[in-house]
Amino acid sequence: MGRIIRNTFSYGFVTLLLAVLGFGIYLFLDDLDGPDIVMVPDTGRISPNQNIELTLSDPKSGVRSVTVTVHRNNQSLVILDTVFNPVAPTQKASFNLKNAGLRDGAFELEITARDDSLMSFGKGNGTTRKWNMQLDTQPPKVRIKSTVPALRRGSVTAIAYTVSEDAAMTGVKLGDSFFPAFLQPNGVYYCFFPFPLDTPKGAFSPELITRDLAGNESRNRVLVNAGERAYRKDTLNISDRFLDAKEDVFKELIPDDASNLERYVRINNEVRIANERKLLEIGKQTAPTMLWSGAFKRLPRSASKASFGDQRTYMHNGVKIDEQTHMGQDLASVAHAPVPAANDGKVVFAEPLGIFGNLVIIDHGLGLQSLYSHMSEIHTSVGATVKKDDVIGLTGTTGLAGGDHLHFGILMHGIQVQPLDWFDAKWIKNTITDRLEAAGAQR
Repeated sequence: MGRIIRNTFSYGFVTLLLAVLGFGIYLFLDDLDGPDIVMVPDTGRISPNQNIELTLSDPKSGVRSVTVTVHRNNQSLVILDTVFNPVAPTQKASFNLKNAGLRDGAFELEITARDDSLMSFGKGNGTTRKWNMQLDTQPPKVRIKSTVPALRRGSVTAIAYTVSEDAAMTGVKLGDSFFPAFLQPNGVYYCFFPFPLDTPKGAFSPELITRDLAGNESRNRVLVNAGERAYRKDTLNISDRFLDAKEDVFKELIPDDASNLERYVRINNEVRIANERKLLEIGKQTAPTMLWSGAFKRLPRSASKASFGDQRTYMHNGVKIDEQTHMGQDLASVAHAPVPAANDGKVVFAEPLGIFGNLVIIDHGLGLQSLYSHMSEIHTSVGATVKKDDVIGLTGTTGLAGGDHLHFGILMHGIQVQPLDWFDAKWIKNTITDRLEAAGAQR
């Protein structure tokens, strides 16, 4: 009986030992892979002051350490050696080559990351990645190939230029706004930019900025003969009849408990600002080439009821309640008149939007877009390719419209600009197309 007990005990002990050993081997062998290494930017080129960001990840064992080494001419220099505390599944690190003492030219970058597993006798699994890199300290050379004509406030111009190397970013900066350029098939960059209506003449100082793949940056002033343009003043009387007729619209846009007049003023300010932010967002959805040609088509047999840039004063029962600037061309025809696409392009927005009501926006490429609002019906959809004259909807009174009309607008990277320019074939030829063609820009 004692022997049986001893045998049973021995068997159980061996079983337990094997189980513990097996579990240990499982833990030991469960993670055989080192951390993933992601480097940003990863362009193959770098300047000494450019920060390189590393993301290191190992969901099983966590990331313990990272080492970055530069190799050149049989010499090696460690520029980053970090042990993370605490260990985590994802770690971030950054470095630059400011103190590496390198000259322009080729070198090898080696990055090794280790996890916190028991592999390699407790050193952990390691991943090593190597990059063939080029140190570049020279800013890109930019050559502007087109002259810029006189430009009046509220209008648009374009420039064509070449860059001596691949660009990570290039375009025109104006204040806090940036207007990207687009590389054409023949190697010429093509950039449209506006003289925004709300920018004083003295503050209009466009600058062409280009950053290469290594992070080097060049800046060039764009010489423009900027001019003023007179805009008319207008007074709008907001009647109680109009406020009552729009009550459902007001409640949808401002559901708070307020009078129709209070809602109207808030919509004319708060909702308008939010809508304009949306236009800037939509303005980023643009093709890298020109989709349009020739003058833009105006709503047929229509009369102008209000113009771009009108300085509006809003009155209610003899009391001033608001001031705003009208940012499009109001065109009135018969009620529910067919609305044609003003030029070739692609529909990037087709739904109701705040003060605009039923709204369609067509992209014509390179940041240029046309806007059609207050429509009673929309007869197109996002993604549709349209040709000049294609019917995209019917005029109406949606949004804040007081009567049936089309509010037509032109956007440049989401900024509203003078629509009348684009109805004028001579203006387009003299200001845009002739100059770009002379510069060799691909159309």
